[in-house]
Amino acid sequence: MLDKANVEIEGFVKVWDPVSGEIIQQGHNAINKEAMSYVLASLMKGPQGPYLYEMHFGNGGAIVDETGNITYRDVEINLEDGLSAALYNPTYFKVVDSTDELNDDITKNSVEISHTQGLYYTDVVVTCTLAPEQPDAGDYGNLVAVTQDEIDQGTLTGNFVFNEIGLKAKGDELNTGYLVSHIIFHPVQKSANRTIQVVYTLRIRLS
Repeated sequence: MLDKANVEIEGFVKVWDPVSGEIIQQGHNAINKEAMSYVLASLMKGPQGPYLYEMHFGNGGAIVDETGNITYRDVEINLEDGLSAALYNPTYFKVVDSTDELNDDITKNSVEISHTQGLYYTDVVVTCTLAPEQPDAGDYGNLVAVTQDEIDQGTLTGNFVFNEIGLKAKGDELNTGYLVSHIIFHPVQKSANRTIQVVYTLRIRLS
């Protein structure tokens, strides 16, 4: 009799331009074991538990010195903070829950399940799309401290640099949920005339 099962969660992230097809960044992410265990247990309790709700972007994951050398900060050390963990420097987030009214386009921002019968793993595929005008300084999801003058002139609209991404579960309010995963990579420049999409896959496997 099998009286226990080992749960493994593997994450893979692709950052790409869906218009040109260019893959900008791709790699494996780190899982916040404490936060993820809490979210999974809460989902088994009932429909009121936290679930994957937001994708967060930040620019504190890579440090560039005066000579141009890049040092990448350690996501494993960061996630040791468990339920208190956050991106190193969060700047922007979007709601990816397709049932939520704050999702600005449910065809381009979503959380989907992919499973093949007979296999012992299931993929959770989170897609988040930054349109040419995003992030916008006046957007509800923009966490950057900006001046009213910058908002009025639209100088920040669509221009964005990020080098870290994370997924957060739903909290009581926006940006109050637990960070369940984190990835750091070479800085990505998003210009105002470009669309960038992130496909963030979590594979949940039982053995």
